[in-house]
Amino acid sequence: MILLVTDTSGKSGTVALARAAANNSSNIEVLEVASLSGGAFSAQLVPQIAALLARQELTKFDIGAFIVVAGPGSFTGLRVGLAAIKALAEILKKPIAAVSLLEALALSSGGEGRIVSVLDAGRGEVYVGQYDITNQSAAFLDEKLLSRDAFLNSADPRAVATADQALADLARSAGISVCPLEPVTVEAIAGLGWKKLQAGKSLSPEQLEANYIRRDTEIFTKTSS
Repeated sequence: MILLVTDTSGKSGTVALARAAANNSSNIEVLEVASLSGGAFSAQLVPQIAALLARQELTKFDIGAFIVVAGPGSFTGLRVGLAAIKALAEILKKPIAAVSLLEALALSSGGEGRIVSVLDAGRGEVYVGQYDITNQSAAFLDEKLLSRDAFLNSADPRAVATADQALADLARSAGISVCPLEPVTVEAIAGLGWKKLQAGKSLSPEQLEANYIRRDTEIFTKTSS
């Protein structure tokens, strides 16, 4: 199955094509990845998707499912990325798997049991996710936005997983163990999304929503709808 994978949650983004094994295994082959420049996702995303398909000698009708990073992250980037995937999925009548970057980080730690993952949210705040990891599967516990001070005061002394060096240093300075990671890769996002699709955890375009977490953004979106 051909999978279209998108991540527009950050200052820059990616769009990729991947192939999942037909024998219902977890094997994923990333065919090609294209970068998206920050601040211009709306102008780049659809043309980049078309270019990727053309270079792989595929058409949009070859796409079997969509995997999208739903957050947390940039309000504008997520809105643009999810709108494009909603439209394509509606036209093609294909399922969508939504991936949380916090969940992907927790799984990337390779740990078992309760894992805390942390991402920089700007404005002196952090996104914090808690997952119960068993056999490389993540059970959601919670995700929230905290000030850096609140995070340090509430953090369990067990290791937190992060790919942000500044956050890692901050946690260590507060006596918190750190599991340092590389940034979440397209392969990791594709693999997690494929597991969700295999488990029947897919969404329709109407069900897909951005995982902003940030409280003021949630208020903004509600009042403007």
